[in-house]
Amino acid sequence: MLIDFHVHLGNSFRNEYPNGRRSPSVHQLIDWMDRNGIDLAVLLPLESPEVVPGYYLSEQAVADRDTYGERLIAFCCFDPRMRSVPELIDRFVEHYGVKGFGEALNGLAFDDERNRPIYDKCAEHGLPYLFDMGPGYCWDEVGLPRLQRMLGQFPDCRFVGHGPGFWTAISGDDPRQGYPPGPIAPGGAIDRLMADYDNLWLDLSAGSGFNAMTRDPDFVAGFIERHWRRMLFATDYFIVNQDVPNVAWFANLDVSEEMRAAIGAGNALRLLGVSL
Repeated sequence: MLIDFHVHLGNSFRNEYPNGRRSPSVHQLIDWMDRNGIDLAVLLPLESPEVVPGYYLSEQAVADRDTYGERLIAFCCFDPRMRSVPELIDRFVEHYGVKGFGEALNGLAFDDERNRPIYDKCAEHGLPYLFDMGPGYCWDEVGLPRLQRMLGQFPDCRFVGHGPGFWTAISGDDPRQGYPPGPIAPGGAIDRLMADYDNLWLDLSAGSGFNAMTRDPDFVAGFIERHWRRMLFATDYFIVNQDVPNVAWFANLDVSEEMRAAIGAGNALRLLGVSL
């Protein structure tokens, strides 16, 4: 079984209408999953004026999930600057059965006071909190001190890290931006936080995850050996005809069958509290 922990639908490219890039329909997503051997996918809403010009709302994710209930799992996501976000999370968990929160892409510091009620709600409902960390959203400094504070203060919230501002911290010489090439220096914040906090999980999607997993194969082999029990296969598929190298990387990954089964599906099922 293979579970993609990170896909989007919606209208992310409204600024390119009518002849630019397009987000897939739910039917196109299922076709793409079939062609790539993906059995289940997690639909992540987007509410981020800082990052994308179009939204994919939580109610849209629920409706798309219901179209293919055996293939899709829905999360909810709300901008923390809105009113009544905790109540919205309650409603979407209790009435619509969402299984997580994300993708968080708000233009706030990771430990901003407005994010903390969401971390509390995720802990209360057992929802993983999936975030994208970048230069202007969910931001942190070198060494990820803000993320570390939240891991410690909200031990029952499972944080799922993703994005260039997160994955550059795999290296001790973290540049805080982009997709750095070449060898990974020991002493990176991710290694340290994964060892010290069991509520941090790793989303391997997008160019940031792919870059982190391929730039230094010797280092990555040891990294996977240390952390495979909390690593999640994912792609960040959200564009029609998108090139997604993460699929081939995982198919060719030289790991034991136990590790492959865990990264490919078992860890996701455990994190989501889903049994098949």
